[in-house]
Amino acid sequence: MALEAAADKTLSRQAMKAELLDAETELELAYAWRDRRDEAALHRLINAYMRLAISMAGRYRRYGAPMNDLIQEAGLGLMKAASKFDPDRGVRFSTYAVWWIKASIQDYVMRNWSMVRTGSTSSQKSLFFNMRRVQARLEREASAQGVEMDGWQLRQLIATEIGVPLRDVEMMEGRLAGSDFSLNAVQAADDDGREWIDALEDDSAQAAELVENRLDNEQLRDWLVTAMQGLNDRERFIVRERKLREQPRTLESLGMELSLSKERVRQLEAAAFQKMRKSLEAQSREVQHFLA
Repeated sequence: MALEAAADKTLSRQAMKAELLDAETELELAYAWRDRRDEAALHRLINAYMRLAISMAGRYRRYGAPMNDLIQEAGLGLMKAASKFDPDRGVRFSTYAVWWIKASIQDYVMRNWSMVRTGSTSSQKSLFFNMRRVQARLEREASAQGVEMDGWQLRQLIATEIGVPLRDVEMMEGRLAGSDFSLNAVQAADDDGREWIDALEDDSAQAAELVENRLDNEQLRDWLVTAMQGLNDRERFIVRERKLREQPRTLESLGMELSLSKERVRQLEAAAFQKMRKSLEAQSREVQHFLA
């Protein structure tokens, strides 16, 4: 922490020593970089506004990110601004750069806020960075007017104030409620406390379900064997080649091997399936009658 603080102070001192650009010099540097790719001009432009990037980074320290990382992200935003800045638009570079610096820092904060990725749409960004402030103001106003609000009413007002759907407010409220916890953390302070992961429902198949599935598969296999035995040799061959191979054969190839037309093979296949269907239905009825 001491090393990080020292690095922050060093960066801040260096930024404060950088030159202050007037509008004319700033414009010359922007043209030099855009038209001639003059890296020296770019370097001067970036250094001159690094103090702006550091100042904006400092506003986001309350989100728990290291200041040095925030400054780096602010610097990246500043460089993106320089690469996209068009001096012909008549806007000061500092005005243009503010948006890119802010966007870069906010993206970084939201990416690192939680292991569960927080959305980065415009409405979610607005909620993430403004929800607590708006909520506090609405609560103060309600208290001053002697009005009591429940949680649902407060969330409705926040959604209306920020201009986002209510479901987004409810989602963000959960995300901002606390930090991530390890599933291996114990539920109680004593030695017998279970880990939170032990409380998760096991989604895998249980023993009874596995046994039931195995018995069902065995029954189905027996029915299919019986149904296949009701076919003649040619019908069994067609069904096996068409449905039981990893790479099913075409009607045309079977027709060439059996000296039959493709249409005749299709008719034999349909007749075999009809026989098997009747056999399976009969066996199913017998089982149902037995269980009744």
